[in-house]
Amino acid sequence: MAWKDGQGDIRRYQQIINRVGDRLYWIGGAGDDCVPGYYSIGIRTYTSSIATVAPKLSLQLHEAASAPDAPRLAQLMRDYVIPLYALRTRRKGYEVSVMKQMMNELGMAAGPVRPPLAQVTPKDKEEVRKMLGNWKGVLS
Repeated sequence: MAWKDGQGDIRRYQQIINRVGDRLYWIGGAGDDCVPGYYSIGIRTYTSSIATVAPKLSLQLHEAASAPDAPRLAQLMRDYVIPLYALRTRRKGYEVSVMKQMMNELGMAAGPVRPPLAQVTPKDKEEVRKMLGNWKGVLS
């Protein structure tokens, strides 16, 4: 049995696990920025939007959290995940817009977002380009 959680509801997780134990495979679905929290409470897999553009980084997050290697996980979060999620929260719907912009910058077929979502602003496009420049070691 599996459950993909998109809410990050730790209370619900504890209640369900208390009832069904290890018969449930919990998939964290609220984002890469939740990896430290997920792994600290026993969740061992998550959905990753970062994997769309940097699967190597997504794997590094999993490996550091699984080890556990708290210093390495903190570094990955600080250097990559937190800045990305800070940009993604600037506007409603930007989670999709920023990821599509990253894909477009990397030559992947993403195209524009559909209304009512907003396209990434020119200023934020420049920030995406700068961010991707800093990500060279985790892109592949």
